[in-house]
Amino acid sequence: MILVRHLPTSFNRKGLLQGKIDNSILPIFESERKEIEKNLKFINKHFSNPIILVSKYKRTQETASVYGFESYTIDERLNELDFGDYEGKEKSLLISEKPDWLTNPLSLRLGEELKSFNSRIIDFLSSRNKDEEIVIFGHGAFIRAAISITNFGSLSNMNQIEIKNNELVVL
Repeated sequence: MILVRHLPTSFNRKGLLQGKIDNSILPIFESERKEIEKNLKFINKHFSNPIILVSKYKRTQETASVYGFESYTIDERLNELDFGDYEGKEKSLLISEKPDWLTNPLSLRLGEELKSFNSRIIDFLSSRNKDEEIVIFGHGAFIRAAISITNFGSLSNMNQIEIKNNELVVL
């Protein structure tokens, strides 16, 4: 399974939490085009006919299209975490007001309870065949949580992981 975080939006460039706010990606910089080419070479080297999955948010769908994948399937289990009142605000505010975000996220409820977010990701991961060629164009919190669940058994370590926009991760 290959996961690619969506290309940047205006919120990403400003350091604001997006969650369920449905922003479009911004015009692409040359450095991002080069990274897209590198990522596509990797995808094409490892997968001959991948299943392309996206969330319901246009930033993931637009990223898949920029990569040349016009045919994709929306799976709402891939949706970004709902940050509730913190959406549109700087991540530092969330961290200062809810320090458990860094060390014990499962104890939190933002717009979505993190235990529900954890269950949603586990449900998705357990529903997929390990041999399927899957490329997911997803979101930062989703990808970090999927890595944490895969490597540590829960999303407890998700906020110790950094995933940049347009970064490719093999799970």
